[in-house]
Amino acid sequence: MAETLTRTEVAGRLRTALGRLNRYLRLTHPDTNLSPSQREVLTAVARAGEIGSGDLAASEGLNPTMVSRILAQLESAGLVARTSGEADARVVRVSPTPRGRWLVQTMRDERTDALARALEDLTPAQRRRLVEALPALEAVVEALREGR
Repeated sequence: MAETLTRTEVAGRLRTALGRLNRYLRLTHPDTNLSPSQREVLTAVARAGEIGSGDLAASEGLNPTMVSRILAQLESAGLVARTSGEADARVVRVSPTPRGRWLVQTMRDERTDALARALEDLTPAQRRRLVEALPALEAVVEALREGR
């Protein structure tokens, strides 16, 4: 008999499971001296390709001063390049360097490999149910992204 859960119980269990999954995957990364915040900002920059530091702070929900410090550290490590805006020199644009893009791709690959190995431990029925749930999970992400 299937367990009946309330909407709040489902949301709580899902939040807990996804939070733990994300935390364990964040621990899977190449041997670097980057802090979790630095890795997240670098990943966001690589995803954007090029982004203003203010837009980056807003999209990541971080204090602009904190983002500026993190970007300076990433720039010193050769992972991002900062440039001033053409129309307004006060505007700082940032983009990943080739080394930064490589590092982000390496982190993604290692996280994907770790997750794939963990999925091998599931039964075929569990894997099938997980695959069937992917469209619903993607819809939840989209609803949250849109602020619904």
